Amino acid sequence: MGGQVPSVENTSGSTRATTAAGALFRCRPHDFGGAFVIAATTGTVRVDRQVFWSALLLIGVICVPVMLAPERGQQALDAVLGLLTGKFGWLYLWFAAAVFGFLIWLACSKYGRIRFGAQQDRPEFSTLSWMAMIFTASIGGGIMYWGVIEWAYYYNDPPMQMTPGSVEAAHWAATYPMFHWGFTAWGLFCLPALALAYVYHVRKQRTLRLSDACRGVIGDRADGWLGRLIDVLFIFGLVGAAGTSLGLEVPVVSDGLARITPLQQGSVLDVMVITVWTLLFGASVFFGLQKGLRRLADVNIWLAFGLGAFILVMGPTVFVIDTFTNSVGLLFQNFVEMSFYTDPVGGSGFEEDWTVFYWGWWISYAPFVGLFVARISKGRTIRGMISGMCLAGSAGCWVSFALLGNTAMFYQISDVLPVAEIVSSQGDTAGIMAALSQLPLGGVVVAVFVLLVVLFLATTLDSSAYTMAAVSSLELPRGTEPARWHRVFWAVVLAGVSIVLMYVGGLEALQTLSIITAFPLIFVLALVLESLRRWLLADQRERDRSGDAETEVGAATAAVETTPADSTAAEGTVLARAPSAAIPRNGA
Repeated sequence: MGGQVPSVENTSGSTRATTAAGALFRCRPHDFGGAFVIAATTGTVRVDRQVFWSALLLIGVICVPVMLAPERGQQALDAVLGLLTGKFGWLYLWFAAAVFGFLIWLACSKYGRIRFGAQQDRPEFSTLSWMAMIFTASIGGGIMYWGVIEWAYYYNDPPMQMTPGSVEAAHWAATYPMFHWGFTAWGLFCLPALALAYVYHVRKQRTLRLSDACRGVIGDRADGWLGRLIDVLFIFGLVGAAGTSLGLEVPVVSDGLARITPLQQGSVLDVMVITVWTLLFGASVFFGLQKGLRRLADVNIWLAFGLGAFILVMGPTVFVIDTFTNSVGLLFQNFVEMSFYTDPVGGSGFEEDWTVFYWGWWISYAPFVGLFVARISKGRTIRGMISGMCLAGSAGCWVSFALLGNTAMFYQISDVLPVAEIVSSQGDTAGIMAALSQLPLGGVVVAVFVLLVVLFLATTLDSSAYTMAAVSSLELPRGTEPARWHRVFWAVVLAGVSIVLMYVGGLEALQTLSIITAFPLIFVLALVLESLRRWLLADQRERDRSGDAETEVGAATAAVETTPADSTAAEGTVLARAPSAAIPRNGA
């Protein structure tokens, strides 16, 4: 879920593909005739033709077969995804836990005080706007969609050999969403954000791409075909993830509109919804960070506060708070077990179907979120970013699940409305709308909910288009933004891909492909982690050396100043002991 966002990387799965990509990206920018030069908000921004055209080509090459044969494509991708999650699920679990552990160490260490930028730099956005942009861009409409009904899946098919529909299953059904959308997920988002913010704002790298975040390990290869490949695959992965989100949430908005207006649900209404959505986030992208995305995120978050307060007051208040409290206790008590739960003996498949799947989804989205957050985080500290994302981001998700999910669960266990059965038999959208309609002023609640889904996803797509434009720009000097036409172009691409795939039935295949890219991204993010660690240690050694030199100079200067003016021998002795840097020059 930024103005000068870097690029996200996904690695190719086959040697042949890597070799072919190497032949394509081995050229330098001038080999393709240079770059477009476009006037931006301030200064000029050049479009990287290698990344721009190669990304479009890859999107076409992958999407066209999916459009022509969606069922066969889905079967093949499901087989690959099953292999990765079944055979390498442990790798996802260990990697996610390692990232979270690294962030805890980093936040508690002396490096947590490091500021992104100069020491006198202050944040470009207020803390509320900063957190609102991160939350809405990272989570999007997904939290609204799954917040209402994710518990129902765990209730019907619980983990740890529990009985479906039991009291124990209900307790864990309210807890697992908080785990899957909590500390670990936001930790995966935070890692690339830290590395990119550091390399861009502290080390003054003129580009903002994920390949730059690997530079501490791969060196100048970040400027070669490997870096280009990473950038291109990032754009493709983001098109898949964001396009899938748009396509999946169109039915929710259409269903809601059909319930509160005379409009009939169908393909015409779906097209109308996507058109309005495209105009909304396209306009936000056009106006940029300050006038567009920030204002959209602010409106979004205040509207969410209003809906949440209404549900808390008018809904089953005590049950919502009690269940939330119980879930927090279960989560903290069992966090380590949940993080490493694989069920090797029972073989339920819960870990592969949910935890590994979610970690893969967050990993596939992490580079995009990192690029965006890095762009908007100048003036903040490492500790502030970690706490803002991992603590505040998790808290926002927890409250959303508590208000939406626990309310729907109350209707289930009190026999007011069989939400879990509706989800199982009629689908997610039917379950969401049935639960919301049960609240007082149900029609108004549905209308506000639909508006929130539109705004949440518009913010996600806005930042996605902004990010892709930034990644396919050669340089983004501080204070500049990608060209407006460039930002709007990627917004149209996102909408076009989602419309076509939604109607040919290829969205699920594209979503699966996006998650498959998370497997090579594990190794890329490992490079990001190691690069950040090396930079922090190297820069700290440099600061220590500078501090020691300044201390020696200060001591020598003080000694000279306290030496009697007529004592030439004593002065010579002092200067002989002083380092060369302390010797006055030009008679000074």
